[in-house]
Amino acid sequence: MTLIAVIGLYLALGALAGTMAGLFGIGGGLVIVPVLIFSFGLQGISSEIAVHLAVGTSLATIVFTSVSSIRSHHLHQAVRWDVFRPMTLGIVIGAILGAWTASILTGDALELIIGVFVILVALKMLLEVNPKPGRDVPGTAGLGVAGAGIGWASAIFGIGGGTLTVPFLSWCNVKMQQAVGTSAACGLPIAVAGALANIGTGWQNPHLPELSVGFIYLPALLGIVLTSVLFARVGANLAHRLDAALLKKIFAMVLIVVGIRFLL
Repeated sequence: MTLIAVIGLYLALGALAGTMAGLFGIGGGLVIVPVLIFSFGLQGISSEIAVHLAVGTSLATIVFTSVSSIRSHHLHQAVRWDVFRPMTLGIVIGAILGAWTASILTGDALELIIGVFVILVALKMLLEVNPKPGRDVPGTAGLGVAGAGIGWASAIFGIGGGTLTVPFLSWCNVKMQQAVGTSAACGLPIAVAGALANIGTGWQNPHLPELSVGFIYLPALLGIVLTSVLFARVGANLAHRLDAALLKKIFAMVLIVVGIRFLL
């Protein structure tokens, strides 16, 4: 790929990921990771680290995307800060452990795990086999444990945690739009901790391309961030115009497409 084509791809990817971040509260990672893996292959980056580099770079982009998305959701009073705060410590610890877990997996194993995970989540949502809302939001300790699990898995998959946070909060009787907004907020500590941990785990890896800082590829980070932050506002506004059922179906269909891509 030419440099212009690469930059154009990252700018377009950022626009798409930003819109999805605001719409679904997923931070865009489920779109960013597979496209980055594809583009890294075209650039001749070693397959041994392509998936790890995509995951780390995705988490770094979510740091910027989530800030814009959080602001938009907060303006609509859709962020449950009383839920977010107790989850934060667990999220940070879990995300650091998740990045370490991903670093010891091979690229093929990591790609397979991600693909299977997102397809299972999507099918569960489409078939409506999620646990019915029937419990209250847990206390501080319970939210901390939930945050740790969500942070650990999210750092492995390179996502903002929406695939887990949204269903979890919905199960706890949190309204769908508030679940999406709170999930967007949770994506920030996941992304910050996960990105920093990926810098550490990938530091001085011999297969890294130029302009990389650990498992973060700076040209991709810059291109995606330039457009994703702007389009996150578009997605967040759309989220408050759609009914919960439609939002859930769109979210599930996106997950299926992404999951199949990982398994091919």
